[in-house]
Amino acid sequence: MWNLPAPPGFQGLHPDKPVTMQMRLLPHWRQDGATYFVTFRLGDSLPESKLRELREYRDAWIRKHPPPRSHKLNEDLSRDVFTRVERWIDQGMGSCVLRDPSAAKFMTNAMHHFDGIRYELDAYVVMPNHVHVIVRPTEPEVHSLGTILGSWKQFASTNMNVSLKPEGPFWQDEGYDRIIRDVEHLYRVLQYIGRNPKKAGLSRGACPMWVRPEWAALGWNFEEQ
Repeated sequence: MWNLPAPPGFQGLHPDKPVTMQMRLLPHWRQDGATYFVTFRLGDSLPESKLRELREYRDAWIRKHPPPRSHKLNEDLSRDVFTRVERWIDQGMGSCVLRDPSAAKFMTNAMHHFDGIRYELDAYVVMPNHVHVIVRPTEPEVHSLGTILGSWKQFASTNMNVSLKPEGPFWQDEGYDRIIRDVEHLYRVLQYIGRNPKKAGLSRGACPMWVRPEWAALGWNFEEQ
């Protein structure tokens, strides 16, 4: 249950620390020490028609909600776009190269490589065309969340078999990230990650999934085991 004690290393949104935001297609919040829920996807996971629909939705939303905007409004935009993208990518669009076990292994190797050094890796699932992960940068002033994600993507795509690589950009440039607010939010995110294969019509064994052992030992695990 979500009322488990906070797992070791987890840091939710701190009410007294500054939060910064960068706006691209989506808003991206940053707070030193925070734990994030991140989703990134392959470059061909959505066709141009869906990308155009997203841009049009975002532009219409901005016209309807001119600045200054509240934090809640920006969160609403982020959630709405994420919900649309997640529904589409779970349909298995694009090359889905991460379905290949060797490609998925490069991805998981990349995520684990600097675990405990540059960041704390807490949980993930590698889907055929996207990745969900819970991660906390431990030295954000040196290795920011963006730098960490960039290094994962570069390692995985560089080492994959050339025959697996899709045409065009390997990764979509912008992903989704959100600061996890508290332990209740963390539990919901963890279960969301755990349910993703089933929601996409895939068997659990088809997708590499992992929870930090120290967390799992305290009951922080995927319910659908």
